[in-house]
Amino acid sequence: MTVKKYDKLVRDKVPDIIEAQGKKCKLYVATGKDFQDRLKDKLLEEAKEFFENPCVEELADVQEVIDALSEVHRWDVTGARFKKNDQRGAFWRRYILQEVIEDESVTKSKWCSHTPSNTLYIEEE
Repeated sequence: MTVKKYDKLVRDKVPDIIEAQGKKCKLYVATGKDFQDRLKDKLLEEAKEFFENPCVEELADVQEVIDALSEVHRWDVTGARFKKNDQRGAFWRRYILQEVIEDESVTKSKWCSHTPSNTLYIEEE
């Protein structure tokens, strides 16, 4: 007899799939803080799998965990996302921040304009 130990959160149908293969499994139902902690662990696991194999199926696994976390915490993730987009933007412009230079000669009368290829400092007139 071979026993494989896992000790991790699995999708709802996994026990049925295991039993359909003629195997047995030992499990318990996580609640409260244990469930929240297991979801956080699962998020890291699924994100790692996405990095190792970037595909829509792995990204869907990440989204499933995010949806479960938002449900268990009763968080409005979509609303928070839109609010953050309004305040700080999204990632559509693909900016890669390389450095920030603090220069006392650049005063508040100057502003920073971004282009895809560089950053320009422009004097207000």
